[in-house]
Amino acid sequence: MADHHYLILWGERQSVATVYLALGSNLGDRQQNITKAVSLLAPEVAAKRLSSFYQTQPEGFREQPLFLNAVLKGRTVLSPQELLSRTQKVEVALGRHSSFRNAPRPIDIDILLYGDRMIDSPYLEIPHPGMSERAFVLVPLAEVAPHIRHPCTGLTVIEILSCLQRSGENGVEPWPTD
Repeated sequence: MADHHYLILWGERQSVATVYLALGSNLGDRQQNITKAVSLLAPEVAAKRLSSFYQTQPEGFREQPLFLNAVLKGRTVLSPQELLSRTQKVEVALGRHSSFRNAPRPIDIDILLYGDRMIDSPYLEIPHPGMSERAFVLVPLAEVAPHIRHPCTGLTVIEILSCLQRSGENGVEPWPTD
C-alpha cells in the first residue's frame, strides 16, 4: 500500500515520502560524520528515527579502516532525483571527493528505499541494488523498519536479513555510544 501524505507548501500540495537512507563513514570521527550528515540533510529530509551505530568490515577494497554504519528513516517532499542531489551535496560538504570505487570516505549516503517506488535509471536505482546482500545495511534497517517490505521481492526486512544470516557470519558489531 502506498504511503501517501501531503504537505501544503506555499499554497501547493506536495507529496511527502518516507525514505530510508544508509549512512556510513570510515574516515575521521565516524560517529560525528554520520550525525552531522543527518543534520545537514535537514530540513529537506526530516529525521524520524536514526538506528544505532554498527561497526563493519569494508566491502570491496579491504585495506582501509572499519566502517561505522547507521540507517535513517526520514520524510521528504523532494523527488528521488532531488534527494540524490541533496545527499551528494552533503557528502561533498563533509569532505567526500571522487576517488576509486569503495575507497575510504568520511561519509557515504545511499538511498535504500523511497516509499514503495522502484526506479531503474543510469544514475539512480531504488530500491538500492545491493541492500538485500548487505548485513551492514539490513541490520540497522531492521532496527528502524523491521516489517517494511522490499518493493521488488515483497519480503520484509526481517525476512531478508534472516536469509542472509543463514548464509554465514554478518560481520556487523554494535557500536557502543556514550
